[in-house]
Amino acid sequence: MLELHGIPVSPGVAIGPALVLDPDGYSIPRCYIAAADVADEYDRLQHAVDAVSRSLEENRLQTSAKLGNQTGDIFAAQLQMLHDPRLSAELRRRITDHQQSAAYAVSQVLHNYADAMRRLKSSLLAERADDVLDIEKQLLLALGAVTSNPLHNLTEEVIILSHNLTPSETANLDRHFVKGFCTETGGPGGHTAIVAKGLEMPAVVGIGEFLDRVGEATQVIVDGDHGCLILDPDEETLKRYRTGQERQRVFARRLEELRDQPADTIDGTRIRLNANIEFPHEVASCLERGADGIGLYRTEFLYLSSEQEPSEEDHYQAYSQVVRAIGDRPVVIRTLDLGADKMGHRPLADNEHNPFLGLRSIRLSLKNQDLFRPQLRAVLRAAVHGDVWMMFPLISTLSELRQARMLVNVVAEDLSEEGIPHRRDIPIGMMVEVPAAVLTLDRFAKEVDFFSIGTNDLVQYTLAVDRSNEYVADLYQSSDPAVLRLIDHSVKVANAAKVPVAVCGEMSSRPARALLLIGLGVRSLSVPPNALPKVKKAIRTVSIQECEEIAERAMTLESAREVDIYLADRLRELVPELILR
Repeated sequence: MLELHGIPVSPGVAIGPALVLDPDGYSIPRCYIAAADVADEYDRLQHAVDAVSRSLEENRLQTSAKLGNQTGDIFAAQLQMLHDPRLSAELRRRITDHQQSAAYAVSQVLHNYADAMRRLKSSLLAERADDVLDIEKQLLLALGAVTSNPLHNLTEEVIILSHNLTPSETANLDRHFVKGFCTETGGPGGHTAIVAKGLEMPAVVGIGEFLDRVGEATQVIVDGDHGCLILDPDEETLKRYRTGQERQRVFARRLEELRDQPADTIDGTRIRLNANIEFPHEVASCLERGADGIGLYRTEFLYLSSEQEPSEEDHYQAYSQVVRAIGDRPVVIRTLDLGADKMGHRPLADNEHNPFLGLRSIRLSLKNQDLFRPQLRAVLRAAVHGDVWMMFPLISTLSELRQARMLVNVVAEDLSEEGIPHRRDIPIGMMVEVPAAVLTLDRFAKEVDFFSIGTNDLVQYTLAVDRSNEYVADLYQSSDPAVLRLIDHSVKVANAAKVPVAVCGEMSSRPARALLLIGLGVRSLSVPPNALPKVKKAIRTVSIQECEEIAERAMTLESAREVDIYLADRLRELVPELILR
């Protein structure tokens, strides 16, 4: 048994067989063959080499004819590598002497070659290393050892172990078969983590290099509550986790009794408890858990889960589905919140050295109005079906807000002229995510209908911490005193201006931190659907005075660690049922 620790980003426990993906996204099997099968296995390798050789030669001829011999020589170089005598000898030795399967021998030998080239720190050899890995993948495909995408056509439940998963890869995971995942890289506030929460899939990221330690593990445990990955658990550990899963199920059933109860404190203060969603199908789980509405509808899934850029009709159908399903409850739709580096459908920026400070979110939308206008039109059209609010992300200047609002008016006029049903009188608000917005919030308050504090990005931009970087994950803390002061200031300004303010970042999904936010004066929270019952339980167990005492004490502490320890102690005292659950 081997226990590894990383960053918990999506709660829950999953138990099952591992499906290991290498950084290129395909499985690396470790397999040995019987002595009697050695000759046949070597023949299989030879057939695969011949097939890849024919493919490379065909690519060389076609490319040379279209683009010239210089470009076609790329494939000539790969052919030379494929038929290198040293490579052939090493593969033969591993199959005949060590009885390795052809696929395992290919994977090991070619990966070793590529690693050796990269260690020489030559840009030319690094490119050749990529050629080696390309040959490896082609041979594995020819051997039938992998498919072009091992996540397609799954037939059994698996746990994904990978170097990394992009948000789009995560969004496309089949929830019927993929029960959880762990990655070597990643941080607590990245989009992959957010999508995992939306899928309600246990996930741990930022474990560090561990794939080469997986070996032949047949069963793994992903503990998304404590950030733990267990390889080949023993019977005692399996029993403990399965007992814990059953205890969680019993507790969840008890919390279901709160579904139709309001999120009122014991002294009668109403807290509006909304849900954050990524996908339309999540509305059902929001209703099952008693959400007051959708406080944050992230629209990025339309871009991340499709190979084509979404059309206005795609936007409209997705939004309408949510609005109709939620009934008379409000739906806050946030416009596109991706960076140019994540927009794979079309090149929007070249060589951005720091995408988090570059062309992203509202900046991206304003500079690409052919991208922005269809989304705005779809929101206004969907608004005829219910109580729709619109929100702009990453606003840092009044100019950005005014440009965005002007575009809303323009597309509303267009829809009127075209005779298309829509509503133009919907509330329009902004995310409070950067210190610049916090410091000038009194000016924004005159021009918006509501604020929503996005703590994920607010933490990132306040503390100068890349929220998806595992190397600085320990610095990414929403309970940092600097972040708390910015939230406190924002709430005071919003309340003084009588502008509604909510918190929709991941911070509000933790019961103890939710009580702190209420103590700071927040009366509207938006959390992932699976966090609704626990947060509601916490709210219904305390008074406003107790929350204010929590906030007052927390604001005097000097570090995030001190704040978290204090909050854990207070939660244990006030709502002990939520501890160790």
